[in-house]
Amino acid sequence: MVKPRKKLLAALLAGALAGGLVMSGTAEAYGGSVPHKAWNNPGHGAPVLHPGSAKAAGMRQEPLRAIDGVMEQAIAEKTMPGAVVLVARSGHIVKQQAYGDAARYTDDQFTEMDKPVAMRTNTIFDVASISKIFTTVAAMKLYEAGKIELDAPVADYIPEFAVNGKEAVTIRQLMTHTSGFTAWIPLHSQGETREDRLQLVFAQGLEAEPGTRYTYSDLNMITLGAIIEKLSGKRLDQFVKEQITGPLGMKDTMYNPPASLKHRIAATEYQPEIGRGLVWGEVHDENAWSLGGVAGHAGVFSTAKDLGIFAHMILNDGRYGGKRILKPATVKLLGQNQIPEFKGDDHGLGWELNQGWYMDALAGPSTAGHTGFTGTSIVISPKNKTIAVLLTNRVHPTRKTISLNGVRREFVRHAADAIPAPIPRRADAWFAGYGDKLDRTLVVETRKNARKFTFGTWYELEQDSDFGIVETSVNGTDWQETGIRLTGTNSKWRQMKVSLPEGTQFVRFRYTTDTLVNGRGWYVGDFRLDGRTVKPAKQSSGWARRNY
Repeated sequence: MVKPRKKLLAALLAGALAGGLVMSGTAEAYGGSVPHKAWNNPGHGAPVLHPGSAKAAGMRQEPLRAIDGVMEQAIAEKTMPGAVVLVARSGHIVKQQAYGDAARYTDDQFTEMDKPVAMRTNTIFDVASISKIFTTVAAMKLYEAGKIELDAPVADYIPEFAVNGKEAVTIRQLMTHTSGFTAWIPLHSQGETREDRLQLVFAQGLEAEPGTRYTYSDLNMITLGAIIEKLSGKRLDQFVKEQITGPLGMKDTMYNPPASLKHRIAATEYQPEIGRGLVWGEVHDENAWSLGGVAGHAGVFSTAKDLGIFAHMILNDGRYGGKRILKPATVKLLGQNQIPEFKGDDHGLGWELNQGWYMDALAGPSTAGHTGFTGTSIVISPKNKTIAVLLTNRVHPTRKTISLNGVRREFVRHAADAIPAPIPRRADAWFAGYGDKLDRTLVVETRKNARKFTFGTWYELEQDSDFGIVETSVNGTDWQETGIRLTGTNSKWRQMKVSLPEGTQFVRFRYTTDTLVNGRGWYVGDFRLDGRTVKPAKQSSGWARRNY
């Protein structure tokens, strides 16, 4: 005859195995220091970006290698023809690699070239809207010189802008996309000259009262670029080169690259409908093209290494090596959420903040970044001094391809996972893993007369969307919450206590996630029942025994 307690455990085991569970390994004693340069503790950064190793950066090599599979699969699925990635931490470049082709097709029917051009680590990309952060940094140079006030009306600098309800729109509202402008207008099909088209932007009306709505709009940055040109007396490309890219030594960053560099440039879209054919070596964005290739919203061409240099300058409070580009106080302004009233649209000056849909496990209130329509993205984590640059030509040969956002997320997730969690080296820890719409459980068997259950935990979860829940059960079927429901983040491995209801035989750790954003995850371990070490009864297919 099988005893009732054994029946319970057998039933729980059967259900667990049906869900893909396996028995756990041997536990180790709790104790030990956390890994050197663990999560949010990157150590001192180098003054310049340089080739380095994962070990020197305090990172793990395996997740960085996993990036290769993400890129290769995306190329195989024709999400993109090719890509270049760069991951750096504290100045150490730990991953810089090229995949696929920079130019492969002759038309939008995927007709292949006789001789496709292979992607290289120094391939130059049209970075599209990443141009916007160059425009903002350029504007902040004028701010530091006392020529721009953030809360001054745009009309103070461009009088003709003060029409159609725009009299009160400020510089800050341009930088945070709260001006009330519509997202886009087809400038390329209007006007005859660059000045004609700029005047069309200045005359454009608003869709909302200034400051009442967040709408990401190219018109904001086109206007900001025009202000820079008027106040500096120089075209935007010249000003950016003199004030930013030149001093930083970003020799492969420019507007309107010369024909002599075409062999190093990633091709973009086939656009016969506006008489362009295959766009290769010229700006892809139609409006930027109609503005002579130099505009506040698009037009910059760059490499992964050059963007890494730019990002490292931001991480180093405006300095790169011996060159100071921005004052520390200015960099702080760039990275502060200027529009907390628009929850979910966190925005610094020019920079997007805490956007998990592409920042994934590196997302956080201070994480800054931007994407570009051509298939580019940059993510900067100040807390981890980590940079993740992904450059693709996903619009080659057509923009009608699979969304790149999943690739962006997986790339950054692996970069984040390479940074060890702050778990004590000898802790018996279990990790819930990554994924959308998860409902993963880890079970620990207790005793009927047990009174206190303790465990260690560290977590960094999407606030109020992903949860770590602790539950108890007397029969392995019906569960009740203990009152421990974790979300957001804690700073270090901590011990927590659960007072067990009478008759409790099981404690369950349940990890649930929504879609689009994963944090660095949830770790639990060092389980003790009335002071005595116990092991998990089961491990789900998603939970893994790891303390890194």
